[in-house]
Amino acid sequence: MSFSPSHAGALAATDQLFFTNGQAQLNRDEAEKLTRTALDGMDDGELFLEYRESESIALDDGVIRSASFNTSTGFGLRAVLGEETGFAHSDEMSRTSLLRAADAVSAVRAGRSGQMAPPPRPTNQRLYTDANPLGDTDFAARSGLLSSIDAYARAKDSRVVQVMASLSGEWQAVQIIRADGARVADLRPLVRLNVSVVVEHAGKRESGSYGLGGRYEINRLLNAETWHGAVDEALRQALVALEAQAAPAGEMEVVLGAGWPGILLHEAVGHGLEGDFNRKGTSVFAGRIGTRVASPGVTVIDDGSMPDRRGSLTIDDEGTPTGRTVLIEDGILKGYLQDRLNARLMGVAPTGNGRRQSYAHMPLPRMTNTIMLEGNATTEEMIRSVKRGLYAVHFGGGQVDITSGKFVFAASEAYLIENGRVTAPVKGATLIGSGAEAMTQVSMIGGNLELDPGIGTCGKAGQGVPVGVGQPTLKMTGLTVGGTV
Repeated sequence: MSFSPSHAGALAATDQLFFTNGQAQLNRDEAEKLTRTALDGMDDGELFLEYRESESIALDDGVIRSASFNTSTGFGLRAVLGEETGFAHSDEMSRTSLLRAADAVSAVRAGRSGQMAPPPRPTNQRLYTDANPLGDTDFAARSGLLSSIDAYARAKDSRVVQVMASLSGEWQAVQIIRADGARVADLRPLVRLNVSVVVEHAGKRESGSYGLGGRYEINRLLNAETWHGAVDEALRQALVALEAQAAPAGEMEVVLGAGWPGILLHEAVGHGLEGDFNRKGTSVFAGRIGTRVASPGVTVIDDGSMPDRRGSLTIDDEGTPTGRTVLIEDGILKGYLQDRLNARLMGVAPTGNGRRQSYAHMPLPRMTNTIMLEGNATTEEMIRSVKRGLYAVHFGGGQVDITSGKFVFAASEAYLIENGRVTAPVKGATLIGSGAEAMTQVSMIGGNLELDPGIGTCGKAGQGVPVGVGQPTLKMTGLTVGGTV
């Protein structure tokens, strides 16, 4: 059975979860006292308490192939002194477990003493509902949605031979306790719908996919107009792929579509602007604040304070309110994404980007919603300016090497541009380059900023967290396109 918060707010709801329900083995006074003792003489640290409910339902060929529901509870205790961190975690929320954790993390002290950093500034802003998304519908309605998706897709086109769909939802409740007694809490919903359609014609099979989600009630995804749109887009992509020819290879001009293609920005530039890589000098952007790192007109922000977005957080996983951080402004590097540890060591303020996958992980500086702001060019102007190039509308997977900044991305939907016109669809195209160089190759910026539909998950140091991306249509010169001909 899913847990729903009271109307008294996040702190009251998490107090009920962790300290006052019938199964609680830890009381609040003990938690605060043991945290204060463990962090005495440290520079920073916190007790992170987490409760999470999650459900996932998957359908393939008209049949529910899997359905799972999980709950987890645990704590992570972190002590920071200088550059060193002591960390212990447990899925047993008891005084005994917290005592053992306190003994473990205190080893980082080793006869030294620091000065506790001030607590994060408070916030009363709520960016999303407190409601548990698994509590506003029943399982029959959620699983029935997937069956409706299968039937709708097959009725749309006789070439549909396979339909896969999945619906997931989770509710995360966190409370953060500091040595000075400061406490903050957050209640975080998250939902996602994915649709994949396989079509076949004349012995050839291709697929298309689309997903959407965010921090809101699951009822939004059960709306017929919403899921019809997801199926229509997945089917459209699959039918385009049926007509696609092999992609050419070579250096050429590339026009990137708006929205989800911002994942290239996330990988090629965003990771390189995270504080830990720059403090350690391993990023290509290290030591370059105030210098030009991108073409004029390129402004990149990271904004975790956008309502209902997948990458947004009212507070990060250290208790710092998220906000709008300008990373690059008009091509000039302005700053980095900071958690508390790296911000303190670099002598700057935290930016609300300290994130962790769960109570069993330490926070790291991570992106939230990373966005390039719009310019004033039109997509038509960009296309007309290209004699021979590629129009990359959607991307699949990609990867980047943080030290060198080199990236490789696969375009899941792309078209040739010939003599200023979009012509044939192509498949097998990859974009290859360096993040630092790519930002200087932006030659035109569209006025049509779009955000991704809410599907991003970012991996770093073995941790995955939900993120968002966005950008307008862009024209980039001199990119290397890997193809098959």
